[in-house]
Amino acid sequence: MFAFAAAVFFLIITPGPGVLSTAGVGSGFGFRSGARYVLGLFLGTNLVAIAVVSGLAALVLADPRIRTVLFVLSFGYLAYLAFRIAFAGTRIAFIERARPPGVMGGIILQTVNPKAYAVNMAFFSGFGFLPESYALEIAAKFLIINAIWIPIHFLWLWAGVTLHRLDLSERAHSVINVGMAASMLAVVVLAVVARL
Repeated sequence: MFAFAAAVFFLIITPGPGVLSTAGVGSGFGFRSGARYVLGLFLGTNLVAIAVVSGLAALVLADPRIRTVLFVLSFGYLAYLAFRIAFAGTRIAFIERARPPGVMGGIILQTVNPKAYAVNMAFFSGFGFLPESYALEIAAKFLIINAIWIPIHFLWLWAGVTLHRLDLSERAHSVINVGMAASMLAVVVLAVVARL
């Protein structure tokens, strides 16, 4: 169970669309709007987990045409986001929107987020620790995942709100943008490699 909890921590805390966009909403719109967005991400990630556990994700992804369309959409979105961040200039640019994405924005992001599917497949198909009761193991995994997921996303939200309040130099803003873009591109590259 400890190995599972450690894997959850490290897979969730690493930069991906969910945590980077959480920081962006916090930076651009404040804590309250960010908390609504995190609620959407939470609902979305649990919907993805239910789809994985129930086999629905495997059934849908078994059709190579659907899998290809979803892969292209996910890849395009992640690459677009990474390049927007990289070429944002000297401003911290997690995201740019006229208004916060809200609960529905979080749900939608998670349903097209390849990291959400890959991570949930790893969590629920591996790290067995209650072989005598599969249902109890699944319930325990949901509890452990959410007990770690929630504070990590609020930590990223706090980081975004805090970055907005800091008076950073232009160079620091550029370094942060390039670092975020590199993280997003790493997610894209991992998605491509996993598909090969």
